[in-house]
Amino acid sequence: MKNILSLILLFLSYTVNANSFESQAKRVTIHRDEWGIPHIYGKSDADAVFGLMYAQCEDDFARVEMNYIEKLGRMSEVKGEKELAYDLYIKLLIDEKEAKAEYLTSPFWLKKLLNAYADGINYYLQKHPEVKPRLITHFEPWFPLLWTDGSIGAISTGDVTEQETALFYGLPAQVASVKYQTPDEKLTGSNGFAVGPALSKSGHSLLYINPHVTFYFRPEVHVESEEGLSVYGAVTWGQFFVYQGFNPYNGWMHTSSEVDVADAYVETTRSRNGQMQYLLDGKWIPFQTKIITLGSRKIKAYFNHRGPVLAARNGKWISVRSYNRARKSLMQSWLRTKTKGLADYKRVMEMRANTSNNTVYADNMGNIAYWHGNYVPRRDSSKDWGVPQDGSSSQIDWKGLHSVDEIVHVYNPASGWIQNCNSTPFTVSGTSSPLRTNYPVYMAPDGENFRDRNAVRLFSQTGKLDLQSLIGLGYDRRLMAFETLLPALINAAGQESDLAEVVQELKKWDYNASASSIAQTIAIRWGLKIMPKIPKPKQFGGETEVVQNMESYAKSGAKSEMVQALREVLADLNKDFGTWRVAWGELNRFQRISNGDALQMDDSKASITVPFTSSAWGQLPSYTSRSIQGSKKWYGVNGNSFIAAVEFGPKIKAYSLLAGGQNGNQNSPHFFDQGQMYAEGKFKDIYFYKSDVLKHAVVSYHP
Repeated sequence: MKNILSLILLFLSYTVNANSFESQAKRVTIHRDEWGIPHIYGKSDADAVFGLMYAQCEDDFARVEMNYIEKLGRMSEVKGEKELAYDLYIKLLIDEKEAKAEYLTSPFWLKKLLNAYADGINYYLQKHPEVKPRLITHFEPWFPLLWTDGSIGAISTGDVTEQETALFYGLPAQVASVKYQTPDEKLTGSNGFAVGPALSKSGHSLLYINPHVTFYFRPEVHVESEEGLSVYGAVTWGQFFVYQGFNPYNGWMHTSSEVDVADAYVETTRSRNGQMQYLLDGKWIPFQTKIITLGSRKIKAYFNHRGPVLAARNGKWISVRSYNRARKSLMQSWLRTKTKGLADYKRVMEMRANTSNNTVYADNMGNIAYWHGNYVPRRDSSKDWGVPQDGSSSQIDWKGLHSVDEIVHVYNPASGWIQNCNSTPFTVSGTSSPLRTNYPVYMAPDGENFRDRNAVRLFSQTGKLDLQSLIGLGYDRRLMAFETLLPALINAAGQESDLAEVVQELKKWDYNASASSIAQTIAIRWGLKIMPKIPKPKQFGGETEVVQNMESYAKSGAKSEMVQALREVLADLNKDFGTWRVAWGELNRFQRISNGDALQMDDSKASITVPFTSSAWGQLPSYTSRSIQGSKKWYGVNGNSFIAAVEFGPKIKAYSLLAGGQNGNQNSPHFFDQGQMYAEGKFKDIYFYKSDVLKHAVVSYHP
């Protein structure tokens, strides 16, 4: 009898949910334009979120699911033991119990959005029984509270590596997954530009949105509701807020930041009666513990008042304080999409819960602005926070957060422009940039890279800009790194008689990316071989001090090493192509034949020539390519993703481009319909107003 009653209650709950889903679906309309871009209109904000999640699942449920498999720390369940270390990392840094508790106590408006998020996905699964999830068959409304920032690399660990964590907790070090296959993949970054009225042909502010991420990491969406939501841009698969985009009043582009938001501490520990303790202000305090389950493994994890213990160095335990997920961060991510100007945007920024991003901003009142980071803990500025601190004193702990106006920022610079390319903020607006001496090092440890140098060069010599000329600037092809590196190679190889022909080819190159360039092929393949040999400065930050590192290598690097790397490049090209005279466009291709987890490329199948390369070499657009599974040709894996150029006049005028296409289904007409445009940097019109949306709607429907 009890079992029968349970079945009846279960059936009734499904019926109620189904009826609720159907009712909400009727309050949502999705219009898809000729590119498959969803324009989602809902009665309420929650209805719009319901429709947004449904549309995302239509386009690529697999990526929606995979992002939450990752944030639940369950990657090893679908990808094998090589992901165990990363799963442990996630479970140490993101607390699932906290997320569940925050959902239960969320303000009513947020809980409605969280419920709509889960309902939209679950309704999609209900309507599409042919879709078989890899792991998650039911999505919970607290899931978004695990991942409250849209950044691709939002986990902060105080520079403790997965390998260290794996070893500390008894996992084999080899299970730590490799995130970057080639040296330039980590250096691609993102670009954000803002142009004020003085530099704009129309007198209106302009914004250039140019994130560089793994291909197909974000789709393009447009979401509106009768509660005032009206936003267009890039949304990260599985999230319900537009991460980089614009509304009728203002727009925002996020670049990744090196601002110190997580610190490591060397703990003094002892074991007493089977209990581990740490020393703080002369007192021994027990570590908190919890059991983390990874498949058949049970791992006892340790925490103190700062956070998890992630590693041991020289026999000392290392704890980490960070801020990797928070309800306030999710609220900030949503609320900024509804801001109505600079003062309003600053009010949301004062929530100070965005840990991984810089922000480039423009609005329809002619304002442009830049903030280097957002969540910046207040610390003792006399210390080097790039190294672990002695954790035995509470005096080393954070002292609250800096205000938005205290962090490195620029408001309406006299230069009339702002640029950030994942680099130092002290060149952000040319002569109008902030001064390094006015800020503690931990606020801006970022160095200069060649994209930054190139962007400053371009903005410093440009005339007035409109959207098309801004796009042209954003697609500048100058590979400035080789202006530094190549003369050193030519000098080193110039004495080798058998390399004379190669040296002549390199001397003819103008350092601009081109599909026909043979010198570009040689230079880039040589650059990848010598990049790991370039010494990094031992200083706080410094990871992005690319210019300094390469200039140093060009001056003092071993000539024999440079020549040997060149000979290896020539041998590789001769082996793969029968000649070293390989044009860059013959090698560098764009192909999309599968949407699987493992990139699948095929030299025998059609692909598109791409003149661009990784932005690590100084060009502004990014296209990082490499051999895939032994392929002779190189195929793009990350770089420019969703790109947009926006003018904030009386009406929004905007253009966009998406890597490949909107839909992850290889049978969809929108799987690769933007491929050729992407390879050429040709943008499409954005339909922001409903009258334009309806003119271009190919299909309109309720979920």
